Amino acid sequence: MGSVRKASAWLGLVEDNDGPYYDDEYAEGADPGDAWVTDPRVRVASESAQEQGRRIATISPDGFRDARGIGELFRDGVPVIVNLTSMEAADAKRVVDFAAGLAFGLRGSIERVATRVFLLTPADTQIVSGESAGRSQDGFFNQS
Repeated sequence: MGSVRKASAWLGLVEDNDGPYYDDEYAEGADPGDAWVTDPRVRVASESAQEQGRRIATISPDGFRDARGIGELFRDGVPVIVNLTSMEAADAKRVVDFAAGLAFGLRGSIERVATRVFLLTPADTQIVSGESAGRSQDGFFNQS
């Protein structure tokens, strides 16, 4: 096959009938159920994360009525990031009070991440700070 034909086949402009990826069985009408068998070792990321307990929920409530969703996720042991930037100040204060009570009652913790953004972590979750604890002050980003 010439280089122009190969480039056209790679771009999908022409059929590549004699290329390395052409499958005669598939072209002749093989059973499509056999063609897409998934390797049993491959898992969807969300299933794997759920099995290993590596899920984090992000909630941006519209009002206090959405506090129940925060409580249900936190009660199930899922760390929750609560973004209150779109709420009115009075409702945001109620949600923070609810979240603080929830964290206290379930022996978790609540931490302010940014202005009006809070992280609720269950008791068995450790927060690792990204501060400069392990870096020297004259490191890579020193601009002096």
